[in-house]
Amino acid sequence: MFSKEESARLRKEFWTSFGKSFPKKWLLYNTKIKGVSFKFKADRKKALVCLDFEHPEEIANELLYDQLISLKKIVESEYLPKVIYDDCFELESHKIIRRIYVPFDKQFSIHNKNTWRDCYEFFVDTMTQFELFFYEYEDFIKQAI
Repeated sequence: MFSKEESARLRKEFWTSFGKSFPKKWLLYNTKIKGVSFKFKADRKKALVCLDFEHPEEIANELLYDQLISLKKIVESEYLPKVIYDDCFELESHKIIRRIYVPFDKQFSIHNKNTWRDCYEFFVDTMTQFELFFYEYEDFIKQAI
């Protein structure tokens, strides 16, 4: 078991190490679509790369998510075969959002440094594919709102 301070230190070390090992400017919040952002997520049990829809207007979230649903077959066949679409994803804050994500399918814990390298490689490979897809279909996605 880790103390709060030790856990916080490990989380900080995980993300710092990732940034130093793979220094790349990721798209993340710079999608130029309000409320749409890419994220890396990692905790004590899992890691994932996701595209979140958190527009302040619910109708915009719905329209954007539906636009991505219309591209699902392309995403799965050409970019991310293990992608999951979730229109009712509950965050730790209990807020419900729409999320498209790819989970890391190996054992992982942010507290176990032995799992970090595989996770970093998963992050890079998966986010690269997500970004390639997004850049290819960006104009189509933006048409939703």
